[in-house]
Amino acid sequence: MATTRHTAKYRIRKNDMVMVVTGRDRGKTGKVLRVMPEEGRVVVERLNVVKRHSKPRGPQSQGGIIEKEAPIQISNVMIFCDRCNAPVRAGIKIDADHAHTRFCRRCNEGLGND
Repeated sequence: MATTRHTAKYRIRKNDMVMVVTGRDRGKTGKVLRVMPEEGRVVVERLNVVKRHSKPRGPQSQGGIIEKEAPIQISNVMIFCDRCNAPVRAGIKIDADHAHTRFCRRCNEGLGND
């Protein structure tokens, strides 16, 4: 019998401003570059930077040490509300025409790019 994997729905989306609440980069904010719901991870701009050693591949690609953002567990980040100036939980409001909009649970204002 094959097991099916359910992907959780997260309220964090690409281009959201988030703050890291746990770990090495705690207290830092950045923009979400990529959300990976299957793994439960996000990639945040200029946070969780790791160094990777790469071999030169052909004449035009150079080898060396490359710094890049590594994924962070999605539970370690929270949406950052500009109005509250704090990390907040997001809620979802459903309008009369069944449109979903995210809102800040602290100040009740709509969140970013919906």
